[in-house]
Amino acid sequence: MISRRAKALFYTLAGPLMRVSGSIYRATQSPPTGGSACVRVHLGPGQRNYLPGWINVDANRFTGKCDVWADLAQGLPFRDASVDAIYSHHVIEHLPDLAGHFAEMFRILKPGGVIRVGGPNGDAAMREYLAGNSAWFSDFPDKRASIGGRLENYIFCRQEHLTILTPSFLEELASAAGFAEITVVMPVTETRYPALFDAPVLALEWESTPESPHTLLFEARKPAA
Repeated sequence: MISRRAKALFYTLAGPLMRVSGSIYRATQSPPTGGSACVRVHLGPGQRNYLPGWINVDANRFTGKCDVWADLAQGLPFRDASVDAIYSHHVIEHLPDLAGHFAEMFRILKPGGVIRVGGPNGDAAMREYLAGNSAWFSDFPDKRASIGGRLENYIFCRQEHLTILTPSFLEELASAAGFAEITVVMPVTETRYPALFDAPVLALEWESTPESPHTLLFEARKPAA
């Protein structure tokens, strides 16, 4: 796991370059506003979750794989109303401005477009902590014997996670951005939009405890015009 100091140095040095990269992509390669082609965007594929057929956007172009090199915290490098679907898995908890990020997702979606977003399940973590179920928590990123230490691991992950995600908080963020039909997905391997979030996406959504999932996953739609 890369240290926060190393990551901060990377973003300090590469941030201006990523801003230029994102601006050039938006101006010259982004799908057009209201285009007829189905455009699906994957935010934060990292090293292992690149999705063929999607536009994969990430800040990591050196050890990971992406189509567009951009910092998600700087905005999304797409034209207004140019995207049909957005998918991100364990990404938003790392972003400093969630309200701004939801507004950006809403901006780039075509009317009727949808999002599928997942992150650490704060409600489940608090429930399992109060139940004393230490086994629900892993010992990543630090070896912790106590359930309190494991809870701290899960919520903050060496300060990599900037917030705690709960259904009510995500619904508040999505509603404020303008989204409708906001639904928590249970089980996580299902979707209300199978034509968009197909088998390669669902294959990434594994869950070791389906009855109390570690990932809080929800879908929402931008109202049609």
